[in-house]
Amino acid sequence: MTDYPKPPFPKQQQPVPGSQRKMDPYPDCGEQSYKGSGRLEGKIALITGGDSGIGRAVAIAFAREGADVAVAYLDEQEDAEETARWVEQAGRQCLLLPGDLAHKVHCQALVEKTVERFGRIDVLVNNAAFQMTHDTLEDIPDEEWVMTFDVNITAIFRICQAALKHMQPGSSIINTSSVNSDMPNPTLLAYATTKGAIANFTAGLAQMLGPKNIRVNSVAPGPIWTPLIVSTMPEDTVRNFGGNTPLGRPGQPVEVAPIYVLLASDEASYITGQRFGVTGGKPIL
Repeated sequence: MTDYPKPPFPKQQQPVPGSQRKMDPYPDCGEQSYKGSGRLEGKIALITGGDSGIGRAVAIAFAREGADVAVAYLDEQEDAEETARWVEQAGRQCLLLPGDLAHKVHCQALVEKTVERFGRIDVLVNNAAFQMTHDTLEDIPDEEWVMTFDVNITAIFRICQAALKHMQPGSSIINTSSVNSDMPNPTLLAYATTKGAIANFTAGLAQMLGPKNIRVNSVAPGPIWTPLIVSTMPEDTVRNFGGNTPLGRPGQPVEVAPIYVLLASDEASYITGQRFGVTGGKPIL
């Protein structure tokens, strides 16, 4: 709890979607720190937004727990290849799937390519997200609002719909929501709105898929140190990011990964329809 850096951080700004390789301090995604114990042995996982940040941490953790991993990402090829190297060092296979989740065809294609390579999907992690900061409602472009919904929530619907026929009883769907789902940051209005939708979608889908014995849960991270932060927030916000939590710092991606491991594992056989906060002490409702 005390080993990770606290703000203020060096001034930094990156173009969207940001690169983990250029962040200071460099995020801990578990490359050197996560220790696996075979809890996901033999499972097949598809993770969106898996090139960096929380997605990379989940991919590394899943691999070290025994899962083969398909990683969907936009176009951050070097970050994605770094994720693949860590997965393969764990002795597991990694399939890289670049492309834009705003397009229905790509959402369907990444599911089909995963199944073509691995034969099925046991764990689906919908983690990819887009956000931008705006001070007023008038500042939000219509096309950006639509894109935020397309990437953050409509893609989840499309991927779940495509993946369902390839998932067996005992499979798990894990959606990344946010502390913004019930404590919305007004400068992240579009993003926060989609995160509330994800929480609601998860709770409803869990009830729909319960009779199929497929579990659906969501994780609600608080301030986590990822490329999304340095590429979409003002410098002053980045510099002090996470300092207002009870722990006084942002979380590292590796600190979020263990809840995904639990929810993906057979140990969570009676956990569905729930939302789990990883917030550094900020309560969620």
